[in-house]
Amino acid sequence: MTPSDKIDEQIADASGWRGELLARLRKTIHEADPGIEEAWKWNTAVFVHGKNVCAIAAFKDHVKINFFDGAKLADPQGLFNAGLDAAATRAIDFAEGDIVDESALKALIRAAVDYTK
Repeated sequence: MTPSDKIDEQIADASGWRGELLARLRKTIHEADPGIEEAWKWNTAVFVHGKNVCAIAAFKDHVKINFFDGAKLADPQGLFNAGLDAAATRAIDFAEGDIVDESALKALIRAAVDYTK
């Protein structure tokens, strides 16, 4: 199985709002950076551009997008709401019904990609 196949499976297994949100986040990540590559690491979807940029995963009550170098990124829209005390990473946790600011998220993804260069 390719990493993309495994991510397809991860999304299908999440079902419901969590699966829909994972699929939407995946699409948003690719729209933000068409050159980003999909990988399968630590049993989850990871997006790579030279090095790890972000990962997405579904949990029982939320969906998470984790930015590997998030602590080094500006977050002018205040999207980060999880892992704020971590040394390197920052994350955004989405609960059912949360609104995704795709424009702000794409800007954050682009900043994360730029940081990897």
